[in-house]
Amino acid sequence: MQRTVATAGVLALVIVLAGGAAAGQSAKPAAKPIVIKAARMFDGKGDRVTTPGVVIVTEGKIVAVGAGASLPADAEVIELGDATLLPGLIDAHTHVSSEASDDWKQSRLDRIQKTAAEKALDATVPARKTLLAGFTTVRDVGSADFVDVGLRNAIRSGKVIGPRMLVAVNGIGSTGGHCDDTAGFRQGLLPEPGPAESVVNGANEVRKAVRINHKYGATVIKTCATGGVLSLTDAVDTPQLTQEELNALVDEAHALRLKAAAHAHGAEGAKRAIRAGIDSIEHGSFLDDEALEMMKARGTYLVATMMALVGIQERLDRGVYMPPVIVEKARAAMASLNALFARAVAKGVKIAFGTDAGVYPHGRNAEEFALMVNGGMTPAAALRAATSANADLLGIAKELGTLEAGKLADVVAVPGDPTQNIRQMEKVFFVMKEGVVYRNDRAAGSR
Repeated sequence: MQRTVATAGVLALVIVLAGGAAAGQSAKPAAKPIVIKAARMFDGKGDRVTTPGVVIVTEGKIVAVGAGASLPADAEVIELGDATLLPGLIDAHTHVSSEASDDWKQSRLDRIQKTAAEKALDATVPARKTLLAGFTTVRDVGSADFVDVGLRNAIRSGKVIGPRMLVAVNGIGSTGGHCDDTAGFRQGLLPEPGPAESVVNGANEVRKAVRINHKYGATVIKTCATGGVLSLTDAVDTPQLTQEELNALVDEAHALRLKAAAHAHGAEGAKRAIRAGIDSIEHGSFLDDEALEMMKARGTYLVATMMALVGIQERLDRGVYMPPVIVEKARAAMASLNALFARAVAKGVKIAFGTDAGVYPHGRNAEEFALMVNGGMTPAAALRAATSANADLLGIAKELGTLEAGKLADVVAVPGDPTQNIRQMEKVFFVMKEGVVYRNDRAAGSR
């Protein structure tokens, strides 16, 4: 479906006009210093918590942390008690502009029936849920109609509550592949997509698609290197781009100083992406040992998105209809992914935190932590995956990912000690983004 610059402009305007009331507060940080206190702190770098937890914030930035920090005399003090302070969480694989539905057929029709304006307004709801769940930054890896660009801009300007967003605009893939949104509809019903819609054939078209996405606002490049679970016309593990096409994609993305992520369930497509220099493999359900060894040697991150399969399994358990081809692929991925993740951890592959939010209901992102720990990670390693490791993967480590002086003041809090019970991460009750408090359930008058 054709996407235009005019659509993007109208979409951004719609979000701006609609978002003011939803925001409910200024996005500007407090003028005077803020001191956040809790029983303990996890800084995003270490293997354990430190006590007590103290973070001092001035004008949206962290100026000091820890017990030795000098407390400003005129500071506002936020006492959180028996809790752990952490850096704002980062989810490296989300789809903020889509939401899991029990009506599979209608959700597919919504892609072509809903206007861009309606999709944009819908997207403000999961954006708010995501932020209030403690995820202050997300990488959104595939949208439509420039909803991700408009939403990112509206959040950035304070018109809508939501996480800081890195956006892909469109996933780049082959004709009939997982990134081809027209696959599964009869021929002639929809215009045949090309590089402008990120459907490509050949290295030159790949380069053109990367440049178009960058031109219209992409801050990360996402590609479909293999088939997918939720697409109708491909096997889940088959490669969908040639080595030359992936080489061109990564070369062009890196030349533009953008990171590149590859949706890849199958081993051969993933290995092509790894050879090309991709920054992360998303999903990775059927990776073999050779692929994992290649990732370890090259420092390629794995973003396993185990919550996506939880969301699909929940729908199957409820008896929700899904096409048989999708059910078959989903069951195969479910049978493989947990063991794959454990092998990746054991081999020392870099692990990033990503959930595929949108395949399951938004706001439940933190449930991925327990899945990672069950897969062999220590709680501290899982926490680092969602903080400092993700900041490294996304190229934002100078500003985010740890609690230390000079970083942006993204701070969240959970009750108790998540290094002792990782499920405490599902109970975020305090959220600050760039010095603005969006949630504090322990404040006077909070319900």
